[in-house]
Amino acid sequence: MFEIIAQHYQDGGFWMYPISLFQLFSIAIIIERAYVLYFKARLNKERVVSGLRERIVKGDVIGGIRFLSDQPQTALTRILKSGITHVQYGEEEIQAAMDEAVFHEMPGFERRVGYLAMIANGATLAGLLGTILGMIKVFAAVASVSASDKAILLSDGISQAMNCTAYGLITAIPPLVVYAFYQARIQGINDQIGSAVASTVNFVVRNKEKLDLKPLTGQA
Repeated sequence: MFEIIAQHYQDGGFWMYPISLFQLFSIAIIIERAYVLYFKARLNKERVVSGLRERIVKGDVIGGIRFLSDQPQTALTRILKSGITHVQYGEEEIQAAMDEAVFHEMPGFERRVGYLAMIANGATLAGLLGTILGMIKVFAAVASVSASDKAILLSDGISQAMNCTAYGLITAIPPLVVYAFYQARIQGINDQIGSAVASTVNFVVRNKEKLDLKPLTGQA
């Protein structure tokens, strides 16, 4: 099995090496982003929002801040905490503080994901370029050899071209598919955060008469 793969790689010629670099970069980005988006970005939205709501309904703003501080620190807890610490300034300030926090947090999820689409395009084009240059080289060589050698040259050249094309596509397809999954995941995270922010602002406004703002006012 490995001998066959190695033979195809060798038959593909020089342009197999640039395609290999695209493949290595794509694997590294896929693994790193998978860790960030599927493990590090676990938001526990329902638990965090319900725990915060329970304390805000009781008027315990400081308790809400402590609750968020005690949770595993994620983008969601940091965003909600930035809003709750501005409760004494009113609804608009709460929303503005959380919007600013979202602006700082979301790029961390989107970082390097766009490279996957670029790598997919680059690998495809590198494979195509290797194919075209290989065919040009073959046809140029065929013109200067005897009739008995033409069939061998054509066979070797077509083999090189097809291997190069195939490897380019094999390298390009996985990052393109993963890119679509990661984009959907990022949109899902964005939707969860937006929903949590809206819920938090709503129940803070509904319970503003109950809120104990003296400790926060004293800190300000």
